Order: sequence, then structure tokens, then C-alpha cells
Amino acid sequence: VQLVESGGGLVQPGGSLRLSCAASGFTFSRYRMSWYRQAPGKERELVAAITRAGGTTNYADSVKGRFTISRDNAKNTVYLQMNSLKPEDTAVYYCNAYFKQLFEYDYWGQGTQVTVSS
Repeated sequence: VQLVESGGGLVQPGGSLRLSCAASGFTFSRYRMSWYRQAPGKERELVAAITRAGGTTNYADSVKGRFTISRDNAKNTVYLQMNSLKPEDTAVYYCNAYFKQLFEYDYWGQGTQVTVSS
């Protein structure tokens, strides 16, 4: 199982970034996909999540209207489009895959750094 994030970097306030998470080793379309972030000295928090077919999304209040999560099940990839970035969005962003049936399956990527600074 692998989740590989990409697209992080340094951006000025007000700028945009698009994160990608490429999945392999499991049946991607069965999993709810989410983006989390963790800033220095803070707990990891949920940023956005999307259901298996992409029909339902939810967002942290702090990013509503600025971030958009989407997925392409044919490419086994989930995205996070981040617009109007603020310094407080600076964090390591992690991709998560979650599925529960008889057992729980919970996978994490290695994270990608997003830094918003002038």
C-alpha cells in the first residue's frame, strides 16, 4: 500500500497550490479519502474528505470556500485545490485512505510541506 503526496511548496499569501495523492496497492474506489494537516506544535486536523464515488465532500470551517477536494477513481488519485492561501495554512499535509467493513483499513501518506509566507 502506498499513498504518495505531491504538490507542496512555498507560496505567498493569497496564492494557490494543488496537492495530489497517488494511491496504489489497494482498491482506491472503495475508500473514503481525506486530507489532514499538522502544523508545528499542533495536533493533526481534518481538512477535507470525500466519499468513495465523490458525491459528498466535507471541509473544516477554516478552509470552506477556499479549498476543494476531488478524486479521480480511474487514476487512483485524490486532489486538494487550495486557493487564497493564508499563513495559518502552513503545515504538513497528509493524505488518508479509510475503509471499514468487517475490519478497519486506515492508510497514510508521508506528507507534503505547504508553507505560506511572503
